[in-house]
Amino acid sequence: MSAIDSFDMTGRVAVITGGSRGLGRQMALAFAQQGADVVVASRKLDNCATVVDEIEGLGRRGLAVAYHAADWGAAGDLADATYAEFGRCDVLVANAGMSPLYPSVDAISEELYDKVMGVNLKGPFRLSALIGTRMVEAGGGSIVFVSSIASRRPSPRELVYGAAKAGVNNLTSGLARTFGPTVRVNCIVPGPFLTDISDAWDMDEFEASARAGFALERGGRPEEIVGAALYLASDASSYTTGAHIDIDGGPR
Repeated sequence: MSAIDSFDMTGRVAVITGGSRGLGRQMALAFAQQGADVVVASRKLDNCATVVDEIEGLGRRGLAVAYHAADWGAAGDLADATYAEFGRCDVLVANAGMSPLYPSVDAISEELYDKVMGVNLKGPFRLSALIGTRMVEAGGGSIVFVSSIASRRPSPRELVYGAAKAGVNNLTSGLARTFGPTVRVNCIVPGPFLTDISDAWDMDEFEASARAGFALERGGRPEEIVGAALYLASDASSYTTGAHIDIDGGPR
């Protein structure tokens, strides 16, 4: 197999949570362009269906599934829907996440804490446990978690989010051992990306902090996540598991 061929995903089925927008949408379309059929899962079914239309426009099959990552039972529903439609899952990308703002650390409510932990850690754990076990039974697969540089260097604005993503980093290492040698488990650790979420940012403030804090002096473009995602999802990374790949513009 040539180096280029190793990135081919023809005949594979990928599930992407948080797949209806931002980084998830970019990965869904990239996988389809490489030949995969893609399950797009997110809270808003209409938004998932829009991405599925784009996938089908590329000549691949897609499936839209309404999925709330903090709902323990929803993981089983998503897995069952995937296997009912396609009979298999070769790639799982646990990308769904949230980081709501709060005025001060003492103002964080129990409800907000539980919600952030649910979406960012409980959901990825349950879904990967279910699908990863089926992958082992089928003889192989790839799980890709999406963490954050906040897992290592949390700002005062993202303490709970950073703690949850640190759990995802730990989960990556643990599940790589749990599901090996047949199923690989890796993690993308993004820095700030200019997706629709960044619409709420003060861009003057962000650009100043990016110039001071990152070697590349800017935020990432959504399409710049694709190379790492394709590498980890495909046979190109056949000897990579338990890895954490930083895509963060090089913090100073």
